[in-house]
Amino acid sequence: MQMIKTEKKNNKLDNESQRLLHKLSTFNELGKALTSSLSIEEIQKVVVEKVQELLEPKNWSLLLVDPETKKLTFRVTVGEGTNRILGTTLAEGEGIAGWVAKEHKPLLVPDVTKESRFSPKIDKLTNFNTHSVVCVPLVARGNCHGVIELINNIDESSFTEEDLLLLTTMGDYTAIALENAFFINKVEELTITDDLTGLYNSRFLQSRVDYEVKRANRFEYDLSMIFLDLDLFKFVNDKHGHLMGSKTLKEVAELLIQNTRNIDMVCRYGGDEFVILMPETSKKNALLVANKLRNAVKNKQFLADEGINYRLTSSFGVACFPDDAKSKDELIEMADTAMYRIKNKDRDGVAEA
Repeated sequence: MQMIKTEKKNNKLDNESQRLLHKLSTFNELGKALTSSLSIEEIQKVVVEKVQELLEPKNWSLLLVDPETKKLTFRVTVGEGTNRILGTTLAEGEGIAGWVAKEHKPLLVPDVTKESRFSPKIDKLTNFNTHSVVCVPLVARGNCHGVIELINNIDESSFTEEDLLLLTTMGDYTAIALENAFFINKVEELTITDDLTGLYNSRFLQSRVDYEVKRANRFEYDLSMIFLDLDLFKFVNDKHGHLMGSKTLKEVAELLIQNTRNIDMVCRYGGDEFVILMPETSKKNALLVANKLRNAVKNKQFLADEGINYRLTSSFGVACFPDDAKSKDELIEMADTAMYRIKNKDRDGVAEA
């Protein structure tokens, strides 16, 4: 009898040891995978795999924080009805996830009916009933990049302190990986974007035009370019100062983005000059867009928030590959030359190469 008890005890210890070794092995794999991942998408894939391997939630989500607005966005959602909330945002401090992100503290909630911080907003969207929650912040160097939130254990039991510990450890790995990925992305952005307007810069334009010209030549489609210059912009700086001039350029950039397609590449060429590269676009259609943009600039009251309500006009030049140019340099030159024909004449117009 004693031998049987001892055998059962040894089996239990063996099972516990195996579970522990499995967890240690999984965390080792997690650490290696996350530290070798440089993109947010790769990190998300690793987190999906390891959450399913280490824990057994019915539903769970990875939410990332917008550093400017502090809003949380559902970036990964797994489980019943969660496809309906992908991309949904939570305000700072909203619900358990919002509180965890704001306070930088993990939270274990065995019963949400007794938790005042719980918000039923997401349950209404997913038609899911939340009973138990464990949520941890993804904090690195004092910055919260998001949260991982698990909803309801698969066996209907409440989450435990052990679940919280496991998820916290996973969150620590994930936070460091995200911090590194954001840093790499920022460095890459700085090399191709204009720091004032957030548009692509001339360095990006030079390399991209070369690529798009080769692509247009290979697949035999039109590639159009719009070159625009703000008329008499110097007077904005002279009359209202360089700070207001910079704000005006930002507003122009926003206007150009709002009135072009996602596939169009809007660049700040330098000073108050902008270039829009338009793949698979004929000169005729590019001219329509240029006139649309000219009217948008002319009809907008710039610096309205400052009570200035400044009016601007702009000069446009349009060129197309292969109709007007046979190379990258020719395309830029032809669009620029067309723009200067307007600039040196009456301004506030559109010319084609």
